[in-house]
Amino acid sequence: MKRSQDNSYEIESVARACRLIRILQDEGSLPLYEVAARAALSRPTTFRLLATLHTHNILTKNAARRYSLVSNSRKRTRFRIGYAAQTSEFAFSRAVTRGLIESAAKLDVELIVMDNQYSPMVALTNADKLLADGIDLIMEFQTDALVAPLISARAIERKVPLIAIEIPHPNATFFGVNNCQAGLVAGRYLGKWAEKHWKGRVDEVLLIGLPQAGSLPEARLTGSLLGIREVLPNLMESKISVISGNGQLEASRMAVGRHLASSSAKRILVSAINDPSALGALAAFTDASRLQDCVIVGQNGSVEARLEMRKPGTRLIGSVGYFPEKYGDQLLALAMNILEHRDPVPQAIFIKHQLLTASNLKQYYGRETKASKAS
Repeated sequence: MKRSQDNSYEIESVARACRLIRILQDEGSLPLYEVAARAALSRPTTFRLLATLHTHNILTKNAARRYSLVSNSRKRTRFRIGYAAQTSEFAFSRAVTRGLIESAAKLDVELIVMDNQYSPMVALTNADKLLADGIDLIMEFQTDALVAPLISARAIERKVPLIAIEIPHPNATFFGVNNCQAGLVAGRYLGKWAEKHWKGRVDEVLLIGLPQAGSLPEARLTGSLLGIREVLPNLMESKISVISGNGQLEASRMAVGRHLASSSAKRILVSAINDPSALGALAAFTDASRLQDCVIVGQNGSVEARLEMRKPGTRLIGSVGYFPEKYGDQLLALAMNILEHRDPVPQAIFIKHQLLTASNLKQYYGRETKASKAS
């Protein structure tokens, strides 16, 4: 049966796009002017079609502005990405690692995983090992701001792109929370709680920080204080204390315990830089038999904090959730964008954050049990 010559259903722009795809299938990689010449189209029209195909990840454009099909590019190259995890100590870091491993498997990316063990020296050693291993890109999740420039310098020397997770590194693409905004969320909630339950009277604001992480993560505490003052403008009359908990539960427990030994305040708002510090503060107030003197908000929305918030009467009233279980897909998409030169990459990618409380945990995390702590 002879094929009908009726082209009444054909969409001209789609037909032109198909023509460009066939050309790139045959030629592999071409600059704009050659694609336009072979397709017998004007350069502006060709550019708009290529830009549309590029936006929808059908084409990729390299640094030399040559276009090729994404599928062909991926068949030719299996990227090797190094990932240095913060630590296996925290559920937050474990969730990030687990998500990255799962996402890398889906994209057929070789992911080399190392554990920084919450140590700046180990982080530096791991970075050297990964860079020496011929990786195409490195993802760095380490906490010490003093080591960050050294890692960045070594990545630049090797001409390896660097993604810095949560802690900024010079000349790296930052991926993490908008620290000041996350702090504001925590502070406003603390202020509103004090307004409702203590009639706005606060004896002390206790900020538990992590100085070695640098000024940007510490902005969570600055934002938190601003948020409290926004709700409670007379806060200047209250005492504001800042201590370091090293970002860890036991260190924070000891630091808060020492502070409570010299503080007689009865209404204390506690804002912690992360959930381990928040839980350490909670333990310290429990040790001192002063639980009713405090309310605490953490950062991360980790499983340990979520389990604590589900307990009736807990003084951990909230945590700003970052949803680390979703980091994997986002980080791998960012990495592929960098490696395949798809789009201009901004200096910072801010993840979505959400205040988690006992009232909305079910909405975001459904049911959880003690077994979740092992995750």
